[in-house]
Amino acid sequence: MTLASVQFLKESLFNDLQACRDRTSKLLATIPSELFFLQIHPDFSPMGWHFAHIAYTEAFWILEKLAHHPSLFPQYRRLFAADGLPKSERQKLPSIEFVQDYLEIVRSKVLYYLETAPLANQIRLWKWLIQHESQHNETICYLLQLAEPKGSYPKAKSHPIPNLGEMVKIAAGEFIVGNEGIEAQDNERSCYLLDLETYWIDIYPVTCSQYREFILSQGYQRKEFWSPDGWQWKENNLISQPLYWSDTPETDYHPVYGVSWYEAQAYAKFALKRLPTETEWEKAASGNSQKRSYPWGNQHPLSTQCNFDTLIGHTTPVNAYPEGQSAYGCYDLLGNVWEWTDSWFGGYPNFTPYPYREYSQVYFDNQHRVLRGGSWVTRPWVLRNSFRNWYYPTVREIFAGFRCAKSED
Repeated sequence: MTLASVQFLKESLFNDLQACRDRTSKLLATIPSELFFLQIHPDFSPMGWHFAHIAYTEAFWILEKLAHHPSLFPQYRRLFAADGLPKSERQKLPSIEFVQDYLEIVRSKVLYYLETAPLANQIRLWKWLIQHESQHNETICYLLQLAEPKGSYPKAKSHPIPNLGEMVKIAAGEFIVGNEGIEAQDNERSCYLLDLETYWIDIYPVTCSQYREFILSQGYQRKEFWSPDGWQWKENNLISQPLYWSDTPETDYHPVYGVSWYEAQAYAKFALKRLPTETEWEKAASGNSQKRSYPWGNQHPLSTQCNFDTLIGHTTPVNAYPEGQSAYGCYDLLGNVWEWTDSWFGGYPNFTPYPYREYSQVYFDNQHRVLRGGSWVTRPWVLRNSFRNWYYPTVREIFAGFRCAKSED
């Protein structure tokens, strides 16, 4: 790399680091002190832990592993590390002020090291850390929603009424799955060529008005729509509607969200459709012959193309962003709500763990379903067609919805 390209890379990385941390700091400022230490849900750590873990992870990988500094606050290593204490034992955190200072101390040392860091050999790790911080930001937003449910939606600017249930035909053919760019996570690599059969996919995510039909048709009481595991889960947990259900006209054309994979699968069967595989979803987003990083092309997302980064503060109508359509004409593939797919999370050909085995590989267990697309709180650094999210099929606390697909026959 030339001196000029290295300098440009450092400036670009510096700007991304600071922009990402600005979101984290603003988010931290919104957390009520009584919620900072509280474990709101048994499947998630307290909000305060996520902030401390962001600082710990940055210090561990940059300051300890790359710069060879001694550990900062080693007495908290077991508490702040992902593989330390169980989630139920992470509530005994130091003060909010300590965590704020911890974030600032680590960041100042990291930026000082950045001035002389050999980025040509390290850039992938730095990119990974920005995405790591972004993902924990999103988890904190889930916890805030669980603790303090949002009120009514403000009246949105009018959009043409979408033709709900409309599908587009994706012709059979080969396309490249995955991403080998410097920003790609280990589970997005390595790219491979896949020949898919012809299929149909919804132009829009399933909306609240569509999902209301499922509820009113006794969809939660009719066993024929549910898989055996899904029915058992629903019965055991007395599930009768989405977690974030808002049965108001204002959300009729917003995507339904707060649904588990089981609920998404049941609705798809009710609609005489199915969930798309993750590769079908990616092909619909990326195009066929000239693969795109984003549905609209290869330019980074703008506020006119999708609902992301908490720019709006809630979901939006599924047809609100015509500039964000894919080459096939699909809307809302990035942002608004994550979308469940029919695929189990697993490694691509020639998968290599990075930066550690537990980031992805430990979840290749045939127990986690893949989600694609991002939500209205997803940070821009993890928003792309190839990005893969994964959760148990029972999880409904995340901002997840879905769209449906059909096979050609």
